[in-house]
Amino acid sequence: MQKTRLIGSALAMAILPMAMSSAWAQEAPKLSAEEMEKGKLIYFERCAGCHGVLRKGATGKNLEPHWTKTAPDGTKLEGGTLKLGTDRLEKIISYGTEGGMVNYDDILTKEEINLMARYIQNPPPVPPEFSLKDMKDSWKLIVPVKDRPTKQMNKVNLKNVFAITLRDAGKLALVDGDTHKIWKILDTGYAVHISRLSASGRYVYTVGRDGLTTIIDMYYEEPTTVATVRLGSDARSVDTSKFKGYEDKYLIGGTYWPPQYSIMDGETLEPIKIVSTRGNTVDGEYHPEPRVASIVASLTKPEWVVNVKETGMIQLVDYSDIKNLKTTTIESAKFLHDGGWDASGRYFMVAANASNKVAAVDTKTGKLAALVDTAKIPHPGRGANFVHPEFGPVWSTGHLGDAVVSLISTASDDPKFAKYKDHNWKVVQQLKMPGAGNLFVKTHPKSKNFWADAPMNPEREIAEAVFVFDKADLKKDPVRLDVAKDSGLPESKAIRRAVQPEYNEAGDEVWISLWGGKTDQSAIVIYDDKTLKVKKVITDPAVVTPTGKFNVYNTMHDVY
Repeated sequence: MQKTRLIGSALAMAILPMAMSSAWAQEAPKLSAEEMEKGKLIYFERCAGCHGVLRKGATGKNLEPHWTKTAPDGTKLEGGTLKLGTDRLEKIISYGTEGGMVNYDDILTKEEINLMARYIQNPPPVPPEFSLKDMKDSWKLIVPVKDRPTKQMNKVNLKNVFAITLRDAGKLALVDGDTHKIWKILDTGYAVHISRLSASGRYVYTVGRDGLTTIIDMYYEEPTTVATVRLGSDARSVDTSKFKGYEDKYLIGGTYWPPQYSIMDGETLEPIKIVSTRGNTVDGEYHPEPRVASIVASLTKPEWVVNVKETGMIQLVDYSDIKNLKTTTIESAKFLHDGGWDASGRYFMVAANASNKVAAVDTKTGKLAALVDTAKIPHPGRGANFVHPEFGPVWSTGHLGDAVVSLISTASDDPKFAKYKDHNWKVVQQLKMPGAGNLFVKTHPKSKNFWADAPMNPEREIAEAVFVFDKADLKKDPVRLDVAKDSGLPESKAIRRAVQPEYNEAGDEVWISLWGGKTDQSAIVIYDDKTLKVKKVITDPAVVTPTGKFNVYNTMHDVY
């Protein structure tokens, strides 16, 4: 708890003093200096990811004071909407919304909820910029490349290791997928959003929401952090260079604040270059906070696919000449978020979640292949690929704001799928879920099942469960698995959210994070994919607020 606050306070302490007009101060609730600092920290930890540092909104609503503060005379905004004010904001924060916002009444105290309702009626503080010099000053090369092992020094099957985020602890658990035992828990950035693998499978790269990026070397007898660097105040994604001849030569990292991406040496993290993403949106309006969301490495060309959330611009960054960087900018739709490759590896599918669309990028031609209309707020994670019995190859996404999973027909160069061409880039089926709030979907080429979670749903019985569809008969209702009950843990006041199904290397196990509160025991629940029975529950006290999981083999080879 104390460490989390120290990590999260990196952004809070860096925020510049606010400029507040006297007229504004009369309308916004007053906060003490202590309340302001606490509000900054909670907002960074819980709110900024969806609503933005400047509160202009993306996945979440705009939270600038002209929407949130109480109207003194009951005046109405555009469309007749009343300004919110403290009482209404408290209810929204406490109970969540049908649009995908989770309830915080079991995460924050009543006093913290009241504080946040007042805090967001005040002008948003603006964090400082973060330069290449700042990056270089933060860089720590703990073990030079020449001093690292030349071969694997342990007997662990590295391909079946799971990298598991321990969100609020600011740590990463590496778990042996063969033995189901925790191999090592390492310090990382706060709330690691993603773990990526080197082309060789030797290195694990993590990036925390506080911008701290690490390389973990799994060739040692025990995994060892060999380098760290800070990208900025708030970050989400990293990936290495993977095209033949450039394997792991570079690492790219994208930040939410400042809005930019950074290029580093792939084995040492030495900073090389920073590129700003500020600019105009697809609508032609300037945006001061176009955050870098997902980044993936293409195997088609020496390029990264960089998705800029607020502008709706997808950038193909050619890293073959870092000094003379070439970028192809593709217009899609706001607000870009997560995504993954289709089964062919040619098309990158990314959700423009607040626009209710999915963009398909053809990395072979360097052009937009399609913009697909979907249900409300698509949130795919990496998505999931399989061959539909009626519509051929499909890529899928769940939705934060709608109780369905959308299956999108994808194009293929394989002649055996030519008969499905008329379906390409259309939603061909919607699988019914018991409620909205999905974050991740998952399947595996060796499995007959398709798994979906719903951790952002405010109802306990939905949030604590996962739902398993039969790929051979998708008209059937899914099987509901009560992960919280199956864990054997006693019921807690806080909802333990079942999140992110992840297969093992063999495709015969599915691992689910049971994400509890900071003071409640959490767990990893492992199911047999064929029988849907529990095989193992990992409930070590060190497993604190587990969220994302990344199997080494599946992450290396984009198996989802």
